[in-house]
Amino acid sequence: MSIIAPPLDQVDFGRQIRQAVDDHNAIILAHNYQPPWIKRVADVTGDSLYLSQQARDTDASTIVFCGVRFMAETAKMLSPHKRVILPADDAECSLADSITAADLAAWKSTYPDAIVVAYVNTSAAVKALSDVCCTSSNAVEVVRSIPEDREILFLPDQFLGAYVQRMTKHPNMHIWMGECHVHADISPDRLRAKMAEHPEASLMVHPECGCTTSTLYELADGDRIHGRQRVQFLSTNQMIVKARETTEDHVLVATEIGILSDLRAANPAVHFEAVNDQAECPYMNRITPARLLESFGSSNDEIMLDDETIARARLAVERMVDPALRTWARP
Repeated sequence: MSIIAPPLDQVDFGRQIRQAVDDHNAIILAHNYQPPWIKRVADVTGDSLYLSQQARDTDASTIVFCGVRFMAETAKMLSPHKRVILPADDAECSLADSITAADLAAWKSTYPDAIVVAYVNTSAAVKALSDVCCTSSNAVEVVRSIPEDREILFLPDQFLGAYVQRMTKHPNMHIWMGECHVHADISPDRLRAKMAEHPEASLMVHPECGCTTSTLYELADGDRIHGRQRVQFLSTNQMIVKARETTEDHVLVATEIGILSDLRAANPAVHFEAVNDQAECPYMNRITPARLLESFGSSNDEIMLDDETIARARLAVERMVDPALRTWARP
């Protein structure tokens, strides 16, 4: 596991950051997977959708989004008249990069009547060609809103798609074979070994993980858990909520390891342990103290989207949060 060094003079760095925030009428948003030093200087932490909603609702005119590109793009869609900054312009996402707008256009041509459900971990260009977005916490609910006689193109995560298909039993789902390379490496073998090593520990699993499908089968068969409610499939925000509530002594966590600092802060009495302690996203660690400070005055780090892309992609995001906009679900 790599270590991201904090600034040498933390007091001076914190003072400089707050001065930059004041000078630019800014707010700093940090995703749960960001390293602890960023979360300490951020104004708000959370998952990507929550942070985009915070960006929309704040009075700040400059949004400094500490995460990866698709997250900052989503914030720009919901706040098109605000300046949105990504402090590392090379902070991409292997999952979002697994499907392009051209890929989706070609796929749609094969299924012209299908409803396109895009995980929020996609580019603005892909969202603009989609009918509705979803998060890991509401993907099952979104798919259940679609009639069973309608075909669905679910993208881009194969593991989340398989989880949703098993939970909804929708008969007409086609799933794009994309993956987050970090979550994909949280494999069934790693999970089984860790659960065998700690048979009394409970388990939180993000449904993007490579172990998701096999874990679902184990749940269905009663294997390894002996009827106990040992395993929970949760989004990042749901993990933090559960962390606050849990009475367990030991919780295994299957997701990117950046979230561990939030879980431990939420409930210091619990031992939270990564299923794979090498599951660190390099893109989430592209921001350095110098890059964060420099981004306030940089035009290179500003997210720019054209009006048509914003309008079309924003509709897909709005349908994600407002079921009334999903016209296919109406009688």
